Amino acid sequence: MNALNADLHCHSTASDGTLPPGEVVRRAHANGVELLALTDHDELLGLPEAAAQAQALGLRFVPGVEISVSWLDQTLHIVGLGIDPTNEALIAGLAQVRGGRDGRAARIGAELERIGIRGALEGAQRYAGNPALVSRAHFARYLVEIGISKNVHDVFLHYLARGKPGYVEHVWATLEDALAWIKGAGGLAVIAHPGRYRLSHAEMDILFERFRELGGDAIEVSCGAHDGGQLLAFARLARKFGLMASRASDFHGPEDSPIDLGRAPPLPPDLTPVWTRLV
Repeated sequence: MNALNADLHCHSTASDGTLPPGEVVRRAHANGVELLALTDHDELLGLPEAAAQAQALGLRFVPGVEISVSWLDQTLHIVGLGIDPTNEALIAGLAQVRGGRDGRAARIGAELERIGIRGALEGAQRYAGNPALVSRAHFARYLVEIGISKNVHDVFLHYLARGKPGYVEHVWATLEDALAWIKGAGGLAVIAHPGRYRLSHAEMDILFERFRELGGDAIEVSCGAHDGGQLLAFARLARKFGLMASRASDFHGPEDSPIDLGRAPPLPPDLTPVWTRLV
């Protein structure tokens, strides 16, 4: 089961990806992915198209979502896998989270204008396939377009990360709410790309312990954001806390992502893959 080419975290134009849901599925299938989850940020809109395309191709598909969470002074992401997209509490919770995005986008635009980058909000909106979900990635693509930075990673590094001119604080869902919505919708909860969070070892342990207490299921051990050392480190934490392991590209688009769909490294053979509960 560990050798299955599973990709359980990726994005489409329903959130901040650059490809429509059906095209994401076709690309995954062409890359040899055997089990795919579409997990757009705080949004379920792309799931019907992706599921239909997966069925047409004979690709096993998992409905998913990635929920934005505020924990300590950080923004974390919790992936829900195998969720029921018609669950009313999940739908209402995600709508609540998305409701704050318009205000955040306006504030980011204002902060960038303050340092002389005009029209950033309107530029970001042009990149957003879903007008209800304008994200930092859309701002980043616009800043690359107008020559402010050479690539999206550079924009985040110099303009949109904490402490930089375009960064705006925002309060998302609580960890407790995110887990309740996922579990209430029959899903499995996964801590996404933990290597991206600026947490001390002690804080990481507290997070994983609380996540497990709330019914959390797995950690993304192998993902596009992790190097080899991080993969091994989070494999150790999965063992320590008795959590399953997930594998994912976190693919956003051919130009924006460090790895393509289905290209994440395999999981260590002794870990229990989260997909044993999905297939």
